[in-house]
Amino acid sequence: MSNDPRMTLKQQFGFDDFLPGQADVVERLLAGHSTAAVFPTGGGKSLCYQLPSLMLPGLTLVVSPLIALMKDQIDALQRRGITAARLDSSLDKDQYRSVMDGIRSGQLRLLYVAPERFNNERFRQAIEGIAISLFAVDEAHCISEWGHNFRPDYLKLAGFARQFQAERILALTATATPRVLDDICAGFDIHPEHAVRTGFYRPNLLLRSTPVRVAERDGALLDVLQQQPPGPTIVYVTLQRTAEQVAQRLEQSGLSARAYHAGMKDEERASVQDWFMASDTAIVVATIAFGMGIDKSNIRCVCHYNLPKSLENYAQEIGRAGRDDEPSICHALVCADDLTVLENFIYGDTPDAESVRALVDDLFARDTDFDLNLFDLSAIHDIRPLVLRTMLTRLELEGYLEGGTPFYSAYKFKPLVDMEQVLARVEGERRQFLRGLFDFAKKGRVWFQLDPAQAVASVGGDRERIIRALDWLAEQELLEVQAGGVRNRYHRLRQAENPQALAEELHAYNLQRENAEVGRLQQVLDLFSLDDCRAASLAAHFGEILAEPCGQCSGCLRHTVPLPPRDAESIPEELGGRIQPTIAAADVLNTPRALARFLCGLSSPRLGRARIGKDPFFGTLAGVPFPTVLTWAEKHLISES
Repeated sequence: MSNDPRMTLKQQFGFDDFLPGQADVVERLLAGHSTAAVFPTGGGKSLCYQLPSLMLPGLTLVVSPLIALMKDQIDALQRRGITAARLDSSLDKDQYRSVMDGIRSGQLRLLYVAPERFNNERFRQAIEGIAISLFAVDEAHCISEWGHNFRPDYLKLAGFARQFQAERILALTATATPRVLDDICAGFDIHPEHAVRTGFYRPNLLLRSTPVRVAERDGALLDVLQQQPPGPTIVYVTLQRTAEQVAQRLEQSGLSARAYHAGMKDEERASVQDWFMASDTAIVVATIAFGMGIDKSNIRCVCHYNLPKSLENYAQEIGRAGRDDEPSICHALVCADDLTVLENFIYGDTPDAESVRALVDDLFARDTDFDLNLFDLSAIHDIRPLVLRTMLTRLELEGYLEGGTPFYSAYKFKPLVDMEQVLARVEGERRQFLRGLFDFAKKGRVWFQLDPAQAVASVGGDRERIIRALDWLAEQELLEVQAGGVRNRYHRLRQAENPQALAEELHAYNLQRENAEVGRLQQVLDLFSLDDCRAASLAAHFGEILAEPCGQCSGCLRHTVPLPPRDAESIPEELGGRIQPTIAAADVLNTPRALARFLCGLSSPRLGRARIGKDPFFGTLAGVPFPTVLTWAEKHLISES
């Protein structure tokens, strides 16, 4: 392999030159510096770790939340003769073993994993001692609490990189405001001078918008699609059912359209994606589940049937158009009524103050060292899992808790040969150890169930030895092993001097995040209401100042009309009396926020377990803004108490 990055670029990838910013990132990495790269969607972020993986001596570990992106990139690399693999839950045991053999032998130099893979103790044990030359983190904006897609798991990635002694880190994103980039650099110990940001603005994307009311939207979408030359098109919607309905209407109008959303089966989604990739006229009507990792250069139109959730989402979604640098339309149908659904999703995430207080009391009443199942804790306190993980992370960051290594509390195994043949493979103390392990396991009809923590007292040794033994037997194809029941370990560093005040602080933090997310929606409306250059305003949001207006967006062309006001529904006067029997029968509706969530059609762990989602009143006020419903619920519960 050449030591010249440009020669490697030509020989392995077939490109004559780097795209803007790529050479700067590659040079910094090869010089041993941790680096951040902020490139627009389609700007070539993936090459920034793919090329160094061929030139660095050890493993390049790529952390990405997008399985579709992993699959697409690996397929493309393998077509170029470059060895790459992924580890995710879709692999069978033979595929998993093949990947691990490639890592241990050094033949596999590029491995993709999801952030959650680090919760897998078998994976962490397997890569202990593996030389990691580059630890690349895609979608790195997820590390920032003020980014548009904060994920608590990302806050721990820097710690894993240090634990595995990664020689350098590469943090990549397409959507980082200056504040978020500062968070990325601080979180991953990247010197600001090694942050590479290329221009955000792409002059071939024509930003257009049309204000519409709900009843006008389907007709407006047809006008947009029929007035432009045919070409691959993505129509983004908020809800899965909307994707199905809009795709059907477009087909009935003679257009080649299909729906795509997370509720479809894997093979159905794969079929739609393959169809889209092979066509020059296909229209995909999709939720945001579509487009991540899609490498199709000639997408001519991205249309937003519903409002995007934030400017970051908008930028990411329109960035999938025109990667061939040819003009492409990015047209948003701006309907203020969309705010109700989008805001309600945000409000539905915020737990009751009572739930937060109960969580704090629970955590600080436990032993100094404890473990817990996040989903059980979520159900007990009626806090959605992502919000719960965020609060636990806050308690770690503020020095109350220290997170330990997650572990599986339950294993099951199925013998692939006779048990005596398994034992015949080992001798002496090892055979005695395995016999004790098999005797302790609870035998079902096919599978043996085993709790490693309980087995320690019976068979001796330690938990790690038991897990290593099961892994070895699985690798030898003597057992099929499955792990489950993830539990998170915590060590309490200090008690809360005032648990009540701490709970209030956490609840205030949740409300602050709620307000920030609602504010992101307002930023979207503000952009589509501008009479000035919208391309310049969007670029400025990401830290780029245009020298002059683009001259081609709806703002520059003065194609602006006032946005119709939100046509929100009202609350029927008789609702209070009619719903009272339901409230009395279901003790999960005893707080204003719980009742408001129920009426707006927003589930929660407790509502889900109570199975009242099919109640006729569930979602009856889905068209009413959540704050209005919450105010009504507060007054109603007080008047009934």
